[in-house]
Amino acid sequence: MPRKKASSIKSAEEKEDLDIEEFIVEKILDKRVRNGIVEYYLKWKGYGDTDNTWEPEAHLECSQLINEYEKTAKEKATEEKKETGKRTPKKPSNTKTKEENRMDMNSLSGFDQGFEPDKILGATNASGTLKFLMQWKDSEIQELVPASQANVLCPQVVIKFYEERLNWN
Repeated sequence: MPRKKASSIKSAEEKEDLDIEEFIVEKILDKRVRNGIVEYYLKWKGYGDTDNTWEPEAHLECSQLINEYEKTAKEKATEEKKETGKRTPKKPSNTKTKEENRMDMNSLSGFDQGFEPDKILGATNASGTLKFLMQWKDSEIQELVPASQANVLCPQVVIKFYEERLNWN
């Protein structure tokens, strides 16, 4: 499927002025964050489910659909939290088998899986890159994440980690 630019319906004159082929988003199905970039899983108007794609938020011109999706997702998360008393990490929706999904989930970082950072337990640069040992909220999972990613996605958690380790002489 060709690369798409998502938009709302534009006038014929506006479309002629653009040399970009535009497609219309029918529905937003899911959301994820990969490498600090928010992406939405889109159903395209006039196309089948096999043509659904992940697209960066910056490429989209369908703010009303995004707002509706975010509102619905927030309401759903609040409802789930009330029912279970815990936040359930969101899993990517796709057409893969359960085994493929399990393998993908193991290769994705906690940020990519929708986990929310709780605190940083420690830091290491043994691999040549500064990494934080991250504890995720409502989970016993701990994971090494690149400091560059944590600095962007959870700066307050990083600041708190450093503040706790300040020594004033």
